[in-house]
Amino acid sequence: MFQAVVEAGGFNQAAQQVHKSQSSVHHAVHKLETALGIPLFENDGRRVRLTEAGELMLRRANFLLDEAHKLEAVAANLQCGTETQLRIAVDIIFPPTLLYKVLNKVSQEYPLLRIELMETVLNGANSLLKSAEVDIAISPFAIKNGFSEDLCEIEFVAVAHPDHPLHQLNRPLTIEDLKSHRQIVVRDSSAERKAESGWLGADQRWTVSHVRTSVDIICQGLGFAWLPLAIIKPQLNQGLLKPLPLDKSGVRKGLLYLCFEDGDRLGPAARAFIGELRYQSMTLPTAEAEGFLSL
Repeated sequence: MFQAVVEAGGFNQAAQQVHKSQSSVHHAVHKLETALGIPLFENDGRRVRLTEAGELMLRRANFLLDEAHKLEAVAANLQCGTETQLRIAVDIIFPPTLLYKVLNKVSQEYPLLRIELMETVLNGANSLLKSAEVDIAISPFAIKNGFSEDLCEIEFVAVAHPDHPLHQLNRPLTIEDLKSHRQIVVRDSSAERKAESGWLGADQRWTVSHVRTSVDIICQGLGFAWLPLAIIKPQLNQGLLKPLPLDKSGVRKGLLYLCFEDGDRLGPAARAFIGELRYQSMTLPTAEAEGFLSL
């Protein structure tokens, strides 16, 4: 009730929020103040405002209430046994064929499990995890509160269509060469933070919302981009894309993290997904092993 008064800005509003009478809310807060021996609120016109001691108590109360909610969720999972739904946010640079293998293996083990997959870009996965819209996130960024584990390295290759003007220079390319041509970049899917992925030095830029759109545009000779090797292997093998001959390495690496808020709240199916994900992530190809560095 103390938390509700703070959030609502008054006792009457808090009473409506928690579906109690105003006197019940007022009595509960007064009882808390009496037990602590300090005032938590002071009047500020028609609203109440936290005292300095009240602000400290709110921080502590929020932590305790959050832990209580987690405890209830863990108890609910233990009571229900295997979960019926698994919600996963996956950054689009994670190899889809590998992901499908993991999901299929988990579905075979838990045939009644409903899986909800959300494809994200940059901060999008962690944003969904923070708002409790997903249970697990595969993200380019670690989370501050919760669990983050190095999952795998994703190699990005600078590519363009074989007929693109950059390939017609017939010499090692510099950054200055890239700046004079159109770059295709992918937009952040998070509502909180907007960013774009990859090197952003080109004067001309098209911004898209999915890596598949970027691949399609580049295959038509309309630009260049740094794209995940594991995703563009078919296009490289078919000759639709060709690595750019940069004077410095045309391969860059980015780390993906496995993230979740509280491991105790994850059920058997989620744990099975994590275990299979770790195993499959060990099989990712590298540019050197695939022979693309010599092209």
